[in-house]
Parts: sequence; structure tokens; C-alpha cells
Amino acid sequence: MVNSNTKILIVDDDIDFLTQLEINLKSEGYNVITAEGQQAAEEILKEITPDLAIVDLMMENMDGGFSLAYHIKKKDQSVPVILVTAVASETGLEFDAATDEERSWVKADVFLAKPIRFEQLLREIKKLLKQG
Repeated sequence: MVNSNTKILIVDDDIDFLTQLEINLKSEGYNVITAEGQQAAEEILKEITPDLAIVDLMMENMDGGFSLAYHIKKKDQSVPVILVTAVASETGLEFDAATDEERSWVKADVFLAKPIRFEQLLREIKKLLKQG
């Protein structure tokens, strides 16, 4: 079981996705904080620093996830950020940070395309938090 002090911030304007992920992560023992968009997340980040953040790419603004990931990394470079998006399935566009140039401006550690299998997400979380 995971240390329940491990704080995961989930930011997504899809309330169903947000709620489902919150329930699943809490059942795994994580302390989960949710925000329904970039602005709400930025308010939360004034008060806490999560151990990991899961951020939707497109929220209020088309690039909201990129901006929020940048904001999180600027506050604390060590916080892993998982960027999730349905853009690939909706548009066929692929997002990744494979090159040094892309990593220099895309402040995400992992990109995952929606729909996400929870087992896959959990593996990434544990890898980023070095929990096995």
C-alpha cells in the first residue's frame, strides 16, 4: 500500500474523468486533490505542492495544460507531471516530448492519450514516484 501522505493533484475539466480517477487513486491509498481547471489548480498550488500532478492538456485555454505544467515545474522542478489528452484520438495529432528541444518547453514527464487504462496510469505514477 502507498503512503497516504503522497499528494496527487488531478486537473481536468472533464468531471467524469476527474471523479473516476480520484476514486481509483484514493482506493490505492493516495491523498488526492482535484481541480476542475487551470485557474482552480493555480489557486491550490498557492497552498500546497503535490508529489505528482496529472494535468489535462486542453481546459479553459487550448494550451492550459502546457501552461499549468510549466507553472508546477517553476514552483518545484522535482514534481513529476503527467499530461493527459484526448487530442490524439480526436484529431490524430500526436504529442510527445521526445527531443531535447521539445523537453525544453514542454514541462511534462509523461504524455498519456485518453482513454487511459488505470493500470497504465498507475504504473507511470509508481515509476515517477519511485514506488516500484
